[in-house]
Amino acid sequence: MIRFAGETATEVSLDVLTFNIEGLGWPARRGRGSSLAQIGDTLARLRAEGRAPDVVLIQEMFSPAALRAVQAMGYPNMVVGPSRTQRKRMADTPMMAGPFRRRKGETGMHLVGSGLAILSRYPIVAHDAEPFGKHRCAGLDCLSNKGMIHARIAMPGVPQPIDLFGTHLNSQGASRVPAQRNGQAHRLQVGQLARFIDAAAQGGVPAILGGDFNMRGSTERFDRFRSASRNFTLVHQYCEANRATCDVRMSWDGDAPWLDTEDLQLFHDGTLVSVRPVRVEAMFDGADGLPHLSDHDGFRVTYRLRWTPAKAKATPPATV
Repeated sequence: MIRFAGETATEVSLDVLTFNIEGLGWPARRGRGSSLAQIGDTLARLRAEGRAPDVVLIQEMFSPAALRAVQAMGYPNMVVGPSRTQRKRMADTPMMAGPFRRRKGETGMHLVGSGLAILSRYPIVAHDAEPFGKHRCAGLDCLSNKGMIHARIAMPGVPQPIDLFGTHLNSQGASRVPAQRNGQAHRLQVGQLARFIDAAAQGGVPAILGGDFNMRGSTERFDRFRSASRNFTLVHQYCEANRATCDVRMSWDGDAPWLDTEDLQLFHDGTLVSVRPVRVEAMFDGADGLPHLSDHDGFRVTYRLRWTPAKAKATPPATV
C-alpha cells in the first residue's frame, strides 16, 4: 500500500501483451508451424515460471497451427471472434463504394475469421465480438472477417472490472489495392471500433485497447484514429512524456515512435481505479532469449492500477 494526499491507496499491476503472431496459412504463408509452436511453448513456459503477461491480445490466429499455438499457451480463460461466418449486428454503418475488386479479394466472402483472441489469467465475466462486415474492408483484407473483440475481466481485490478491447484494422500496401481505397476502409473501421467500444464498455470502468492498427508511417491514419479514440491515452505518447515514471525498455527512434509500429496499446481510467503504464518492452524481438518468431514484435505493457479503498467502499460496486 502507498499513501498520498493524506489517504491510503492500494495498487496492483496488470501486464498486457498485444501480439500479431503471423498465423496465416497456405498459400499466404508456408512453413509457419514450427515458429507458431515455439510461440505457444514459450508463453506456456513463462506462465509456469510466473513471468508471463496477465493478458494477451492476439491477432492473425488464422491457421489451425496458429490456433493450436494459442491454446498451448495454457491461459485458463480465452475468448475468440468474430468467427468466419459471424454477421454484423451494428446497424447504420457505411459501406465501401464499388466497383469491387474481386480479383483482390473483395468478393464479399470470407475464407477465415478475424484471427482475434483475448487470453487472461483472470476470470472473463463478459465478452463480445463484432465484425466490420461485408464490403467494409479493402483488398486482400476482405478474405478474413476482421473486426473487434471485447472481454471484461475481474481481478481479485480490485473494486472495478477491467474492459479489454482488441482489433486488427485494414492494412496498407499488403491489401494490394490503392492507398485511397485501403485508407477509406481504415476510416470506416476506425468509426466502427469507436462505436463498438461505446456499446460494449461499461460506464466508468477502466479500459485497455490494443491490437494491430496498421497505421505505421501514416500521419493521416493516425490522426483519424486518435480523433475517434480521444477518450483513450496512447501508451507511447504517455511514456514518451513521462520517462521518469514509465520504464521504456525498448528502442524508440524519432520524435513520434508511435508511427514506427503497427502494434499499439491505449488506456483510460475508471471512476474508482486509475490506470498508468509503468513499463513497456518488446517480446519475441530476438532479445532476452525470445527469438523473432513473427513479422511483428510483441508489445508488452505493465500497468499500475490504483484506487483509494475508502472511496471504493463508499461507492456501490459496478455490475458485470
